[in-house]
Amino acid sequence: MANIKSAQKKNRQRIRRQARNSAQKAAMRTAVKKLRAAVAAKDQPQAAALLKSATSLISRLGRRGVIKKRTSSRHVSRLTVAFNALAK
Repeated sequence: MANIKSAQKKNRQRIRRQARNSAQKAAMRTAVKKLRAAVAAKDQPQAAALLKSATSLISRLGRRGVIKKRTSSRHVSRLTVAFNALAK
């Protein structure tokens, strides 16, 4: 445990940020799972809506630094490819 006041504050901030980032990553994984399930079920209207919300969420997390930008781009790209394969 930190003894210095500024170190204690940094520790509190770290815990808050860690919890926020963890929750946001969990929401991202849930959105991806829902989209992949809709694609597997060949439900194009629902998949289209889920793709829009999932890509928006993933891009936002990439911009905010929760996940790396290239990682967010890769996720968005792969989900888009999966959705476009459904349309064919």
